[in-house]
Amino acid sequence: MPDKKLSKFRPMADRVIVEPLEPEAKTASGLLLPETIKDKRQEGLVVAIGPGRWDAGGNKRIEMQVSPRDKVVFTRYSGMEIRIDDKKYVILGEEDILAVLES
Repeated sequence: MPDKKLSKFRPMADRVIVEPLEPEAKTASGLLLPETIKDKRQEGLVVAIGPGRWDAGGNKRIEMQVSPRDKVVFTRYSGMEIRIDDKKYVILGEEDILAVLES
């Protein structure tokens, strides 16, 4: 559930607000990884989406392909990081989302 301050942010067009997920601190065999070695996988939880962008003619909105609570993988170094009450979020365009992870 997103916090109340985040609910005051409304992404525009095809923008998405994602809460990045922390990478695993252990390997599959149980070894603890130091912060410098952890693989920074770009996964996150979608917390808000915009209404979608307009088509080329400006007559119809193109529906978003992600929805809130989707777990997604996004491109490295994409978007803009913001902090709200010491929580990190990334605002990025829908085109920067590579996949939705099914549970």
